[in-house]
Amino acid sequence: MAISAVPFSNPVARPVNKWAVAVAVAVGALLEVIDMSIVNVALAQIQASLGATLTEVSWVVSSYSVANVIILPLSAWLGHRFGKKSYFLFSLVGFTVASMMCGMATSFTMLVVARVLQGLAGGGLLAKAQAILFETFPREEQAMAQAFFGIIVVSGPAIGPTLGGYLVTNVDWRWIFFINLPVGIAAVILTLAALPPDPPKTSQKGIDWLAIGLLALGLGSLQTILEEGNTEDWFDSRFIVALTVTMVVGLGGLVWRLLVVDDPVVDLRVLRYRSLWAGSILSIVVGIALFGALFSIPLFAQSVLGFTSQQTGMLLLPGALASGIAMPLAGRVLRVLEARIALILGSMLLVTALVLLSRLSPQTGEGDLFWPLIIRSFGTVLMFLPLSLATLGSIPKEDIAKATGFFSLTRQLGGSIGVALLTTLLARRESFHRSVLIDKVSANSALALERLASFRAAFMAKGFGFDDAQAKAMAMLDRAVETQSLVMSFGDTFVATAVLIVVALPLVILLGKGKGAAPAADH
Repeated sequence: MAISAVPFSNPVARPVNKWAVAVAVAVGALLEVIDMSIVNVALAQIQASLGATLTEVSWVVSSYSVANVIILPLSAWLGHRFGKKSYFLFSLVGFTVASMMCGMATSFTMLVVARVLQGLAGGGLLAKAQAILFETFPREEQAMAQAFFGIIVVSGPAIGPTLGGYLVTNVDWRWIFFINLPVGIAAVILTLAALPPDPPKTSQKGIDWLAIGLLALGLGSLQTILEEGNTEDWFDSRFIVALTVTMVVGLGGLVWRLLVVDDPVVDLRVLRYRSLWAGSILSIVVGIALFGALFSIPLFAQSVLGFTSQQTGMLLLPGALASGIAMPLAGRVLRVLEARIALILGSMLLVTALVLLSRLSPQTGEGDLFWPLIIRSFGTVLMFLPLSLATLGSIPKEDIAKATGFFSLTRQLGGSIGVALLTTLLARRESFHRSVLIDKVSANSALALERLASFRAAFMAKGFGFDDAQAKAMAMLDRAVETQSLVMSFGDTFVATAVLIVVALPLVILLGKGKGAAPAADH
C-alpha cells in the first residue's frame, strides 16, 4: 500500500498509510450513514414497546436529523479547535455510547434524548471523514479515494433498511442500536492506529456562543419544519408557522453574525468558490433523488405490495450491492472522462430509472423493480462521485474542511427536503387521483358496473346474500380505487424528481473539472 508522508498538511507528522486512514474514517462514516435509515423500519415496534403515539414516534427519526444538521456546519470549526483526530475520535466514542443508550432506553423520552446525542456525534463523522480523505490523498488519487468513500454514502441508506428489517423481524428492535457497539469500538481502534497525531495547538480565541445559538435555532427549526411539516399540515399549523418565524430570525441573525466577526464558527466566505455554491445546489438535488427515492420505494413495497420490513430490506439490497460495484467503475470512468461529463451521464441514468419507476401499476412485482433499482444505483453513483470531485477537488486544502462541512449539510438537507416534498406530493396527488377515479366510477361507467357485478357474483357464489355481497363488492371496488390512486401518485413523485434533476443540470457548467483544476474562486 502507498504511504503518505504529509498527511493533514502537517509537515512534521509521521508518515502514515493513506489507505489505512481511508478505512478508519470510512468505518466511522458507515455508522452515521446507516443510522440515518435503519430506524425507519422499526418505528412500529418502538411505538408498541415504549407506549408512544404515532405522532411521537416520528421524533425518533426527527430528533436525530435535527441534531445532525445543526452540527454539520460546525464540523470544520470543531476540527480546527480540538484537532481533526481528536474531534473524529470524540465523535466516534460519543456515537457509540449514544447508540448503547438508545438500545437501553426504557422510556420514549430517554430514547429521543439518546437519539439527539447520537445525531450530534454522528454529524462529526461524515463531514470530517470526507475532509480527511481530501487532505490525505494527493489530487491525482482523489477519484479512487472518493470512490471508496462514496460506496459508503450511497450504499448506506439502502443497507440500513435491509439490516434493520432483519434485526427487527428476527431479533429485537434494540439491536439496531446495539449492533453499532462492536463496529464503533473497531472504528475507534482503527482511528487511533491509522490517523496521525494532531499538530500542537496554537492559542485559541473565545467561543462565539451567540453564533452557535443562532445556528442551532435557525437550522434546527428548518429541519424540524421539513421533518414534521406534512404531519402538522404545513402552514395550517401554528407550530409550523412559529418555527418558520424562528428559522428566519435564527438564520438571518446567523448570517449577520458570521459576516461581522473575524473568526466565524462557520466561514461563509468559502462560498466565494463558484464550484462550491453551484455544487451545493446540485447536492440538494442529489439528496432529494437519493433519499426521496429510497423513501418512496419502501413505502410502495409495504403499502401496495404488502411487503414486511425484512422483505422490503431485501428488495433494496441488490441496489446497495450494485452501488458497491459501481463506485470502483466510476473511479475508472473519471480517469477517462471529465467529472462534469460523468455527472451528466449519471443524471441521465438516474432520470431513466425514475421514468421506469413511474410506470408502476397494482400488478407490479418485485421482479419489475429489480432493473430500475439497479439503474438507479449506477446513476446515483455516477452523480455522487463526480459531483464531489467537481465541487471540492479544486478547493485549496486550507479551505477543504469548511467546504466539506457545508457540502455535507446541503446533501443532508436535500434528503430532508426530498422526503418532505415527496410526502406532501404523494398525499395530494393521491387525493386528486382518487377524486378523478371516483367520478369515473360514480358516472355509471360500463367497466365499473361490470367490475362491481363480477365482485358481487363472486361473493354470492361463496354463500353471501345479495345485500351483503353488494356491500362487500362496493368495499372491494373502493379498495381497488384507493390502490390505483396510490400507485398513480407514486408515479407522479418519480416524474417530479426526474424533472427536478433535468432542470438543475445546467449548473454543471459552473463546476470545476474535477481533474486538479485551479481553484474556482470568482470565475
